[in-house]
Amino acid sequence: MTAWLDHFLFGLYPYICLAVFFIGSWIRFDRDQYTWKSDSSQLLRAGSLRWANNLFHIGVLFLFFGHFVGMLTPHALYEPFISSGNKQLLAMVSGGVAGLLAFVGVSLLLHRRLTDARIRATSKTSDIVLLWIFWVQLALGLATIPLSAQHLDGSVMMRLAEWGQRIVTLRGGAVEMLAGTGPIFKAHLFLGMTVFLIFPFTRLVHVWSGFGTLAYVLRPYQLVRARRLNVPAGQNQPRRSL
Repeated sequence: MTAWLDHFLFGLYPYICLAVFFIGSWIRFDRDQYTWKSDSSQLLRAGSLRWANNLFHIGVLFLFFGHFVGMLTPHALYEPFISSGNKQLLAMVSGGVAGLLAFVGVSLLLHRRLTDARIRATSKTSDIVLLWIFWVQLALGLATIPLSAQHLDGSVMMRLAEWGQRIVTLRGGAVEMLAGTGPIFKAHLFLGMTVFLIFPFTRLVHVWSGFGTLAYVLRPYQLVRARRLNVPAGQNQPRRSL
């Protein structure tokens, strides 16, 4: 039973989450563009939002790209520059700092949304559930640090990275890479995948717009020329932008 559950959660469930993530995001953008927004509550009360929001976003963005690069970069590419043990130590320190910032930020956001009557009244169920998921996920991530400190050779980190690489490259044997991994690591992986599963149904879709702004910044300037209209001499000649 345990083997079957592991194969479902860490062999099949990742593909379900990724399929819902991409297809669901596309369908929501195509059908419900007016709901494609961050639903900010800043107008109701700014207060601690600036600190909470900045701490959370700085920490989460660092963690996202750190996990993305750390797990999906083949070991052979960075082996000449850093050993697996040193890489794990770097991940523990930098991830611990970023995780702590994000945890403080999401705690402030959750407290604000639950204790402020106006914000609570305008909050969706998905808003509160999402914050709780992030809170638990960040707590699990921080809990893996003392566990990782018990094996600084980088062996567990290498197995987790190999699992992620086999999943995204559609190779077999991914589940076997998690053999002997502690329940906290597995819970952290499961909840992380669940974030992708619920992504299209929450305010998280505005993350796509954040990445889309990069294309907007790199696009060429719009060229606007002025055209003179034929008007009688002596009268003002207005300029019209095309």
